[in-house]
Amino acid sequence: MAPFALATATAILFGRGQAGHAAARVADMGGRVLLVHGRDARRASWLADALAAQGCAVTGFAVPREPDIPLVQDGILAANGAQVVVALGGGAVIDTGKAVAALVPATRPMLDHLEVVGRGLPLDHPPLPFVAIPTTAGTGAEVTRNAVIGVPDHRRKVSLRDARMLPRLAIVDPALTDGCPRAVTLASGLDAITQVVEPYVCTRANPLTDALCREAIPRGIVAIRRLMEAEDPAARDDMAWVSLCGGLALANAGLGAVHGLAGPLGGLTGAAHGAICGALLPHVLAANRRAAADPAIIARLDQVAHWIGAAFGRPHASAPEAARALADWSHAAGLPALSALGIGPEAQAAAAEAAAASSSMKANPAALTTADLRRAMEDAG
Repeated sequence: MAPFALATATAILFGRGQAGHAAARVADMGGRVLLVHGRDARRASWLADALAAQGCAVTGFAVPREPDIPLVQDGILAANGAQVVVALGGGAVIDTGKAVAALVPATRPMLDHLEVVGRGLPLDHPPLPFVAIPTTAGTGAEVTRNAVIGVPDHRRKVSLRDARMLPRLAIVDPALTDGCPRAVTLASGLDAITQVVEPYVCTRANPLTDALCREAIPRGIVAIRRLMEAEDPAARDDMAWVSLCGGLALANAGLGAVHGLAGPLGGLTGAAHGAICGALLPHVLAANRRAAADPAIIARLDQVAHWIGAAFGRPHASAPEAARALADWSHAAGLPALSALGIGPEAQAAAAEAAAASSSMKANPAALTTADLRRAMEDAG
């Protein structure tokens, strides 16, 4: 067995009711708290009140969009003496909080630490303690060491990455996702599924990430189908688990062409990351199956096709048939095609070129050409 390493949050609390432990755990890390939350501060009031009851001084910071350099800079200013940063929300909120916690102590300009468009330097000081509490089941950002940040001047989304950015504490309470809007549930759920599929088929998979992904892929497909039919606490629990597995897997194995394309496409158009990933996943799987040469990789891609086909009552579906079944179901459930997300031929061409520089592409299971990537995007509509 080849050597491998596992890195994750210092502590993970998973399960219904675990959010009730958040305030006491945060208070142990520091009394001055920056609470990063979504657009509506009222949804974070329960945590702000609980922190205040613990004697903490709480400053709120709202995240109304996916993080970019100006938003993160505003968050750094808002931190002003904070001893700990807590992010309560979806992936955009958690990435913003993670970046703010990392950059408050930093003395270099932000661009020095950004990949692709900057110098990609490690942080020159350790981040503030960071606590992540997701309210959607999708990104797995609560257990990853990077934050994705938009760079408007370059029309790109790139990572701020450092091993010390792993959260001090991740609290994954599926009850916080109950009643999540249907469109958000679908897009974030497909993102979560993508993030267990890509590490499973990538070139850096290892026995530990395999164990997580093998169980999570079929569980996630069944759960997202159930949630498109009706609200279901058990399915919410499953999707929260799949999302957590995806974060653990991608941080310790890698991703692939779906995320290699999603970063540039999001930066060029502003389209939502989860929806882009959901639209691309079936077609990138098909592209990888066409281009794959390694028999071990082909076997993994065919196993994923089996899991997808089985979820749709077709366990013997070929890879193209399984990809088509997933694409057709996703769009019938309400997922927009790329064109409906505002992603046209010009953006697709630019993304295909830019993807080559993406860290996600380095572990893709097959060598995809620019033409292969453009075909996958064209097939995604």
